[in-house]
Amino acid sequence: MRTSESTKAVLNWAVAKCEGATDEWSSDAPFFWDGVPCIRIDGHDVNYRPSTNWEQGGPIIEREGIEICRLNNGEWRGQLYEQGIDKMHREYGPTPLIAAMRCFVVSKLGDEVNVPDDLNKEPA
Repeated sequence: MRTSESTKAVLNWAVAKCEGATDEWSSDAPFFWDGVPCIRIDGHDVNYRPSTNWEQGGPIIEREGIEICRLNNGEWRGQLYEQGIDKMHREYGPTPLIAAMRCFVVSKLGDEVNVPDDLNKEPA
């Protein structure tokens, strides 16, 4: 799937993959439970939705230094400059979190991401 078109479950899955999620339960990082990204918060396993939840996506934006701005057409742009390879990643979306998480995924996994086939059918 093209990262620039990813939303909902696909985008959240890709972000979890970038964060090192595996199928093994973890108390301090995202993990996959039956293929669904989850994270442990306050002693409870909850769905991992950094593309819609500022408490989950915000720390990634801050840590990675992703810049977010609203464009004149109402769309949002997330951008990230990688100094080591002198490259600027830019991605767009209908919300600041979607634009920023797309930018994060592109910087880690590239323009195309292989996701499980059934993930496109899952609500997020």
